Amino acid sequence: MPKHCDMQINIDGQQIFLLKEKFMSKYCGKLKRILNHQKRCNVTKLGIRINNFPGGPDGFELVSRFCYNNGNIPITVANVPLLYCCAIYLGMAEGVFSNNLLQQTETFLDRISQWKWHDIIESLMNCEHVYAYADCYGLLERIIVGGVLPKINQTPNSSDVSFINSCSSPSSSSSPESTSGNKRFSSSSNKLANTPEKIRSTLPSKAWWFDDLATLPPKIIEKLFQFLGAYKTDNNNLVLTRFLLHYLRKATQKTRVVDCKNSNESEYAALAETAAYGVIFVGKETFSCRGLFWVIRIVSGFGLSKGCRTELERLIGGVLEQATLDDLLVSGHDMGVYYDVNLVIRLVKLFVDINGSDEGVSLQKLKRVGRLIDKYLREISPDQNLKISKFLGVAECLPDIARDSFDGVYRAIDIYLESHPMITFEERSRLCRCLNYIKLSFEASKDLAKNPRIPPRIAMQALISQQSKIATLDYDETETPRKKNPYQLVLYKEGKRNSFSKEKKDMTLNMDKMQWKVVELEELCKEMNSKMVNRNALFNHARARSSPRLC
Repeated sequence: MPKHCDMQINIDGQQIFLLKEKFMSKYCGKLKRILNHQKRCNVTKLGIRINNFPGGPDGFELVSRFCYNNGNIPITVANVPLLYCCAIYLGMAEGVFSNNLLQQTETFLDRISQWKWHDIIESLMNCEHVYAYADCYGLLERIIVGGVLPKINQTPNSSDVSFINSCSSPSSSSSPESTSGNKRFSSSSNKLANTPEKIRSTLPSKAWWFDDLATLPPKIIEKLFQFLGAYKTDNNNLVLTRFLLHYLRKATQKTRVVDCKNSNESEYAALAETAAYGVIFVGKETFSCRGLFWVIRIVSGFGLSKGCRTELERLIGGVLEQATLDDLLVSGHDMGVYYDVNLVIRLVKLFVDINGSDEGVSLQKLKRVGRLIDKYLREISPDQNLKISKFLGVAECLPDIARDSFDGVYRAIDIYLESHPMITFEERSRLCRCLNYIKLSFEASKDLAKNPRIPPRIAMQALISQQSKIATLDYDETETPRKKNPYQLVLYKEGKRNSFSKEKKDMTLNMDKMQWKVVELEELCKEMNSKMVNRNALFNHARARSSPRLC
């Protein structure tokens, strides 16, 4: 140790400072108490180790400069958070020395109302490095309450005035743009619900302070909402909700893809939940169906609690009949599946549950959602990671009355089978269980009967259903009583009979072909079973002869 230094201080095990005791103990009450204790214990070599020092070695270096410079150091908006926390940590108060570091930083902070807006933001940014101490010592609250909020409330923009105490109103909504475009498996249009048109057209642009506060780390923003009393379920302020959605959208753009297993979940989860509860509070009066899907795209990647997600999904499920195919194409994060199929299944079940009591209106809504789900099935069918159970989950989440025709479901099944050629015969049969053969059109039934990817028994069931349907129609036409113009009716019936007779012939031929295919398959199965039985018998006989007999 140099002669002019009589003490050493180890900061966080990272750096050792060789210092003069009289300079440091003159201003630092904590160091003075430690050194006095060591002297009473007759410690000859004065050394101190300090762990978790605010700002680490950089923070202690600033304190050392202050002490060696006779209690003077330039204080700025950038270093005042660090100096303030170090001063409290080391006990650099008035009781130790007049106009000590703590008093100087206090005086600087007292003028916060005169700071410029960018100075306040810069100071908050620098609080991140000493976040735990800045929060514990009340510095964050001092800057936010004394600096941020008064500046925002002074804005001439009517949408931001007194936003701390204002509650949301149905006349406002969310802003910004959608996170990213979605890849489409089919060749259909590649539109995505970007910024909802209703939101874009009815609301003023984002508030002037949105982008500036969006540069702050999530811990600071979370503390801001706690001070405002708008944290998680307490958030009923639309302006703050709009800001949070803007903030989370920017965070998503920075990380591109938000992985819920990394630190983003813990950093942003509480903010995402706060935004979700703000949307739930204003409800569908403010957000259209497309706007709600836009919200869930943003917040779902950061992780939501089960209760919060359920409430938000219930809000969407209540207006699902207004959705489009692009709305449903939300990216998934489950086992490589490109789209979030589980979300759609939950939304449809909620829709059925909500609209089940209103039979008159709900039937039309059900059919609208039925057509939408058929389109969705055709869109997700080519996904190589889509399991049969998930396909059936989507197809069967609606009751039969939601579909006038099952042709759309059959086309989705055909696309799935074409895209998954390796699935077994049993899996093909299982996949077709969601078909209602009676509600298949005649053309779809004929195509199904000729389709080599469809199991023969399934095809035969479809043809039988069509044959019984045609026979019923023929019977109804024959038994219809003649009215007003009998000749016109006879001509019409003759034409129908000719048409039905032709369809019957085609149906009979297809039925015969299918029956022969089924018989051939059954014979082949029997032949294979008999061969297996004979082979097992021979194997057991040979094994019995080769094995030693036991008495």
